[in-house]
Amino acid sequence: MLSYVIAVAVTLVISIPVTFAVTSAYRKKETETKIGNAEDKAREIIDDAVKTAESKKREGLLEVKEESIRAKNELDKEIKERRSEVQRYERRVQQKEENVDKKSDAIEKKESVLAAREEEIAKQKEEIAKLNEQRVQELERISGLTSEQAKDYLLKIVEDEVKHETAVMIKEMESRAKEEADKKAKEYVVNAIQKCAADHVSETTVSVVQLPSDEMKGRIIGREGRNIRTLETLTGVDLIIDDTPEAVVLSGFDPIRREVARIALEKLIVDGRIHPARIEEMVEKAQKEVEVMIKEEGESATLEVGVHGIHPELVRLLGKMKFRTSYGQNALKHSIEVAQLSGLLAAEMGLDIRMAKRAGLLHDIGKAVDHEREGSHIQLGAELCRKYKESPIVINAVESHHGDVEPQSLIACIVQAADTISAARPGARRETLETYTTRLKQLEEITNNFKGVDKSFAIQAGREIRVMVVPEQVSDTDMVLLARNISKQIEEELEYPGQIKVNVIRESRVTDYAK
Repeated sequence: MLSYVIAVAVTLVISIPVTFAVTSAYRKKETETKIGNAEDKAREIIDDAVKTAESKKREGLLEVKEESIRAKNELDKEIKERRSEVQRYERRVQQKEENVDKKSDAIEKKESVLAAREEEIAKQKEEIAKLNEQRVQELERISGLTSEQAKDYLLKIVEDEVKHETAVMIKEMESRAKEEADKKAKEYVVNAIQKCAADHVSETTVSVVQLPSDEMKGRIIGREGRNIRTLETLTGVDLIIDDTPEAVVLSGFDPIRREVARIALEKLIVDGRIHPARIEEMVEKAQKEVEVMIKEEGESATLEVGVHGIHPELVRLLGKMKFRTSYGQNALKHSIEVAQLSGLLAAEMGLDIRMAKRAGLLHDIGKAVDHEREGSHIQLGAELCRKYKESPIVINAVESHHGDVEPQSLIACIVQAADTISAARPGARRETLETYTTRLKQLEEITNNFKGVDKSFAIQAGREIRVMVVPEQVSDTDMVLLARNISKQIEEELEYPGQIKVNVIRESRVTDYAK
């Protein structure tokens, strides 16, 4: 057994190297064979590649040759086209040059013709100048006027024509404006006047107190005139006791003081006890009554107009206006009337009626204090309205109702118109005879100073001026301008309530006799 194992081992030891050597030799031979095959295949592949590259090269060369031939053909074609285009341009340029040459020749011919004409024209101008000079000399000889005189004559004719056209234009514009606005304005104003029928009271500077008998005059005078002196001192009013039966006259420019004196004197007459202490007591009571009366009158005015929410101080000042007059027209009655007219006009125009009434009622509020403080009633009224927080519309209406400030609302214009209507109403205001006659004289003097005016007459209590003109100096067209110039000068130089109508009259008569 052991020997068997050893034999097997020896066999293995011998067979393994032999097998390895045989296997290695076989693999080497097989490998060499594969390598030889691969080399052959590689050579075949390289040969095929070389053949393919040569064929591709030949094909590329052919394509390049064909492309170059095609590009050359296209280039040749383009060159031919460019040459033909250049030839066309050359032909055009040549034609243009020929045309330019022809035109230059024609221009030269024209210039020569024009030069000849200019020479001819220059000669004609010289001849015309000579003929014109001869014509002017002949005209001057025939007309007997120099050239300057003739120019003046022509200018005068042109001036007259322009004046005529201006007058016609003004007339047309005025008529057009009147057609559009006059009808409505008249309608509004007439309706307002018809609806507002106010009473007019003319105040004076004296008050009359009736006495039960003439014996009362002595009691009023008192011992050594003590009673009358006390009353005059306390009230600031003069007592006039004359031969007038059963009457005493109170004289004073302050209506409130005069009213206090009247009430106090009437109380003393009723009481019968007239002495300095009693007079002082009655004057004090009368002052309180007048204050209450002032307040009541102010409240009554606001209720009558229908205006509420006015400051109590303004209401008191309204009441004081009952004792103020302007040209004889009661200031409070005037303010109430203006407020009512303003409300009516505002209703016609579709505006705020309450605001219009408020502005109309307060437009003259400054008259209640203008004798106590410096400044016009317009300035004082505007200050009072600002002080007591009235609206800007009311303040502007107060400031502008006499044209001192430009109106900024339609309500301000309405108040201005209502103030004019109230003041211009017949019988509303009165003036002193001296003031009245002075205004009439000034009216006539203003109109008489105009050229062409023969006579002038102030009529209708100074509301109209009638002007008679010389027909030879003033034409029909000049009348329009003359009336306008007269009205403007009256506006600049005179102060007057309402408006003044300027009526220019021209009369031309021709008389002849048939024999």
